[in-house]
Amino acid sequence: MLRLHLSAEDLTRVRVADAPDPLAETVLSLPLVQAGRPDHAATEALSGWRERTRRALRPEMRLLFDLAPAGIGEYLPEVFTHATTPHLADSLDHTWSLPSRQWAADWAATRLLRPDAPRWVHALHHGDRTWAALVRERLGAYHALAVAPYWPQLLAAAHNDRAQRALTAIDTGVEGLLGTLHAEITWDRGTLSVPCDVDTDLELRGRGLLLVPTFFCPRPLVLVDNAEPERPFVLRYPLAPSFLDYASVVTSGTDTAADGLTALLGATRARVLAAAQRPAGTAELARRTGTSAATASHHTSALRAAGLLTTHREGSGVRHALTHLGRALLNTGVPPTGTGNPGRPPGAPTERTPSAHP
Repeated sequence: MLRLHLSAEDLTRVRVADAPDPLAETVLSLPLVQAGRPDHAATEALSGWRERTRRALRPEMRLLFDLAPAGIGEYLPEVFTHATTPHLADSLDHTWSLPSRQWAADWAATRLLRPDAPRWVHALHHGDRTWAALVRERLGAYHALAVAPYWPQLLAAAHNDRAQRALTAIDTGVEGLLGTLHAEITWDRGTLSVPCDVDTDLELRGRGLLLVPTFFCPRPLVLVDNAEPERPFVLRYPLAPSFLDYASVVTSGTDTAADGLTALLGATRARVLAAAQRPAGTAELARRTGTSAATASHHTSALRAAGLLTTHREGSGVRHALTHLGRALLNTGVPPTGTGNPGRPPGAPTERTPSAHP
């Protein structure tokens, strides 16, 4: 158990993040997507998501399974769960900007708790640029198929959770908020007790506390040995408290929407549309979807012709963003009424993706 001791100053600096961190969610989802025993209700509730994701996985993405092995309770690389930003690229930048001492501390824990970790994991933690670039690319591609399609539902759940916790804080104060975070988290006269692999006490000493909702981790998560002393202490708490909550986020319209979009647009084009939820250039969309720049350019042109994307010149490059129609189609899987042929968006090409652009 970790006992966090909060001073009066710390209580004034308690904040609730408005969304999960995309990189942490991506890494935390990796153990859940791998086949294994159902050691938590979440694994059963996420069975449909797991099967869809496993079918879409490309062989090269399985490298990430060595980074975050199957099973709740296995040690995950903490350096990938530090960030609290709204965008995957920013979170990845934060991870690779961490001081070498934190990468070294993470490797020490990995070596102790996972003595059979592959040699490339050692190289990654010790600054190998080739492995860093490869892992970054694979994380982006995996995120695009395993997390990004469900991000609107995750954000909606997080915003609803934040609103409810704000009402709790108004009605009962910050201490009431801390006392109702999760069944495994307790608050008692200035001390917040959180499940932890070690039994220790930590004085925050005015650093404050950032509460981050987390969907793909069914238990509270804290970084003790590898915390960043210059930032507020981060406590990730489960966003979905029950079996039904987990199931609703990944199945509420998502099964039919994801399958419908794939049938309507083709698998790669549907992934490009999902990746454009955050405006980006062609190269970035290619990275997020694990395709070449030429393939991404081809699909953005088709999506723009269909009225699903807009493209604007930005410096020497371009920036693609969803239109209202594109966002509506992505969130529901069917065009809104009154926008033309219900079988496909107006202007959409009648042919599927050419074989030259898989």
